[in-house]
Amino acid sequence: MSATVSTWNARLSEEPPPERPRLHQAAERYGPVLALYGALKLIGFTVFLWLLHSAGDFREKHPRFGGGAHPWDVLATWDGWWYRQIAEHGYDPALVPVPGATGMITIEGNSAAFFPLYPALMRLVSETTGLGSYGAGLLVSVLASFAAALGIYTVAEHLGGRRAGLAAAGLWAVWPGSGVEWSVYSDSLYVALAAWACHAMLSRSWLTAGLLTFLAGLNRPTAGALIVALAVAVLLALRHHRQQEGVLRPMLALAVAPLGLIGYLAWVGHEMGDYGGYFKLQDGAWAHTFDYGAQTLDILTSVPVGHFDYLFAYPFADVVGVGTVLLGFTMLGLLVRQRPPAVLVVYTVLTMALILGSQQIFANVSRYLLPAFPLYLPLAFALRRLSPLAMCWPLGIAAVASGSYAGYVIFELGVP
Repeated sequence: MSATVSTWNARLSEEPPPERPRLHQAAERYGPVLALYGALKLIGFTVFLWLLHSAGDFREKHPRFGGGAHPWDVLATWDGWWYRQIAEHGYDPALVPVPGATGMITIEGNSAAFFPLYPALMRLVSETTGLGSYGAGLLVSVLASFAAALGIYTVAEHLGGRRAGLAAAGLWAVWPGSGVEWSVYSDSLYVALAAWACHAMLSRSWLTAGLLTFLAGLNRPTAGALIVALAVAVLLALRHHRQQEGVLRPMLALAVAPLGLIGYLAWVGHEMGDYGGYFKLQDGAWAHTFDYGAQTLDILTSVPVGHFDYLFAYPFADVVGVGTVLLGFTMLGLLVRQRPPAVLVVYTVLTMALILGSQQIFANVSRYLLPAFPLYLPLAFALRRLSPLAMCWPLGIAAVASGSYAGYVIFELGVP
């Protein structure tokens, strides 16, 4: 008996658990990505909170609209207030007319305008951890932002190597609009789903891509771009006979992918008694409608000459928005020139078209364009020529500046 025990103990000492090498490899591969993103994000976040505290304007604003007792309260205002209401009280979809309204806003705001995945996770985390809706929402967003950084890294690494991946993850931390990544907003969760879905498409993991796209459709309406990108990826794979497992998996992924988006829109319409109810709510309560880019063109031709007489003008934030749009078009041209996989081009172009083709509060266009993460790739490919240490210099400067252009401008000088 003692000999048997000794033999067993010897085997245990000789055979390390198989998980340890895998964890070690994962730490070596992803640890620097998480560290770089976390450090850059923490710099920008600290500057953002310092600017809020030093300016103090938030103290004079309504707690729902960029105000609060403390600087960090601002992180759960605007859309964050709606997400907290959904997490705490659920939905009650309705189209309620504003009495006597004759202008653009004719319907009372309703939580049905906000998709359910993020507030559902907020509620789950809240019930699991005991955190309130604020803490739960912030925790979900922060964790999702790191998952997004890893997803963006894997896509960029797949195309341009490890340093390109590191640069792309760093750019995600400092890109215009990135101030909402650590706030009670759904943006980080959507980008995480979209980035990993794109990676799954590139690696032809069809069921994973279909499931992630399905979840993205429960989080943001712009998931339509992701659905079309998946359809293009499937069609190209079948056309070029690269799919060795037949057609079942890709076609099943294609069937599942749109169900999240379509399902939520159908449920809202059913509850409202009008299957176009979601779009009527967006139009009547937020003046958010697809206008084929008319408002965007108006702003792009007005702001450069100092005119701010267009709809929903927020001058300082709109200047940043115009710069972001011009940067986006520049990066898109460079991206197409580098001839990446078609799925990334389709996803990026459609995402930009859905956003820039809509009438909305232009001040938050930099936030809306965050999901177009393939725009980071040309700059990431340029930065990969630097060593990781040298790369931290320009990214670090951008992180400091991002506290203003990516955070304070959106939350305090515009409407996110």
